[in-house]
Amino acid sequence: MPPPPPEPVRHGGGAPRPAGRALSEGRRTADTARTVLFAARSAVALHRLLDTLPVFAGDHRITRVFSLVPGSDFSTDALAALEAAGARTVPWSQALGTTYDLTLAASPKGDLHRLRGPLALLPHGAGFNKSLPSDGSARAASGLDAAYLVRGGTPLATLHALAHPGQIARLAAGSPEAAARATVVGDPTLDRLLASRGLRDRYRAALGAGGRRLIALTSTWGPRSLLARHPSLPARLTRELPLDEYRLALLIHPNAHSSAGRHELTERLAPALAAGLTMAAPYEEWASVLVAADAVLCDHGSTALYAAALGRPLLSVCDGGDELIPGTPMDRLLAAVPVFEKPGDIAEALRTHRAEHVTDIAAAAFAEQGNALPHLRARLYACLGLTPPTTPLAPRLLPVPRAAAPLPAACAVRTRVHGTAVSVVRHPAADDPEDRPGDEGPDAPAGHLAVEEDAAGVPLAQGAALLFRRARGGPGDAAWTAAGWIDDALAAYPGRRTVAAVLTPSLSVLRRRGGPLLAARTEPYDEAGRIVRPDQAAVLSALHAWLTATPDAAAPATLACTIGARTYRVHVTEGTAEQARREL
Repeated sequence: MPPPPPEPVRHGGGAPRPAGRALSEGRRTADTARTVLFAARSAVALHRLLDTLPVFAGDHRITRVFSLVPGSDFSTDALAALEAAGARTVPWSQALGTTYDLTLAASPKGDLHRLRGPLALLPHGAGFNKSLPSDGSARAASGLDAAYLVRGGTPLATLHALAHPGQIARLAAGSPEAAARATVVGDPTLDRLLASRGLRDRYRAALGAGGRRLIALTSTWGPRSLLARHPSLPARLTRELPLDEYRLALLIHPNAHSSAGRHELTERLAPALAAGLTMAAPYEEWASVLVAADAVLCDHGSTALYAAALGRPLLSVCDGGDELIPGTPMDRLLAAVPVFEKPGDIAEALRTHRAEHVTDIAAAAFAEQGNALPHLRARLYACLGLTPPTTPLAPRLLPVPRAAAPLPAACAVRTRVHGTAVSVVRHPAADDPEDRPGDEGPDAPAGHLAVEEDAAGVPLAQGAALLFRRARGGPGDAAWTAAGWIDDALAAYPGRRTVAAVLTPSLSVLRRRGGPLLAARTEPYDEAGRIVRPDQAAVLSALHAWLTATPDAAAPATLACTIGARTYRVHVTEGTAEQARREL
């Protein structure tokens, strides 16, 4: 005989409520097939459901089908995600006419009460921190609103699988009938992030972080979100944060993706994207970026609590206004972290951060960390009347992000030269070649425009003081040699003073107009057992500045090049015939 359904959670002194709608037609044998419906109303709800899939993985008794619950303004991306995953879908009309052994949903909204069979409800975010006055009861937490959880006096769900005991207490205050069917399982999405921490270096490499600080900006949806209140912040940060010290990534709520569409978001964010901002995909990739991040600039969206659970430094860009419910974990978190006002606040937060300062607050939203899937499997299989598999159960690791946005093709560079010591600070350059760096007084750093010739437009290349290319390394029927391209570029762009070719992450060759071919080899920086290499384009800017400021400069020489927070030794020699013949 299969085990009975789970004993409902008791609250107060009353009798327990029944465990929801009965299984279809009486008891079944333990080897009878069961069909589970995943009912998603929006992309964010679908993503939460997909994180529960390992619960049923490998069980031949379970058939999974998906259906889109109508009525949401944010359903378009959910359908696209289902199609991309190759999931079997059924029309909502067919779902209403079929009795399922179990339905899983991550939002109580829509006509879920019309479905046949038991229903398990999961949260659609980290906790229940928002109240949306235009959608539901006044001041009721979205996801805990009794208007949705109790239909015609009957609780909607057989099971509420929540992440923390405090959430059951809040549910009981508004809907004791629903709370009687609630239990704490943990948060499957958080467990994916925690399980994937060992892949942090792979994620950072894919995102082009290197020795830079990766800063994630998180924006929820609606009028109180970061992007709604500060739409120019991503572009501002790409202009103000030095390229060799920081990389930026933007994590946008799936509802905002669905509302605007990726094309529209790309157009809105075009200046920041061109300057090196990475926009993460709304499923899985956002979480990979969060694992890789060094610090997070946030609003009141759920992503901030996940970042806190990972122990990341957070800075609050904006509060949630009347959407944020006082006393919730999110409210406490935003009150405890620094407020972002200027770029220097990020370095200060990184310097003073203590992980426990935020993980202790996140603990009020996430119980049973690392155990969500086993707890959920036990509860869901009890609802199905099946004995759970005995196979090990673990969260699926997050995928490696897609390749990061490339560094900008044109950089405004500020340099200081003291003998053989050179410091370099780079920022993205404007598309207008007239807006290029220049001297600002006798004590100001010297400035020049550095341009990657085959990644920029002709006007920028014509205005560059330093022009360079990178070796592509791919096969081809014809390729420039390093010296051949350098000489051709000097002839094609007669105003350019220095032309260079990046051959490897540590080796470049360059020629100043009228001078010999030089080679520059950079020693990597040994940082507590970790090897860090600078962008060779930044090294070339240091060499250009040294050659410009030192009329009698000659090889061999060794420069101390400060790029970002590190100083690298760069050995300058005359270029060899073999280096001159290297293919680009």
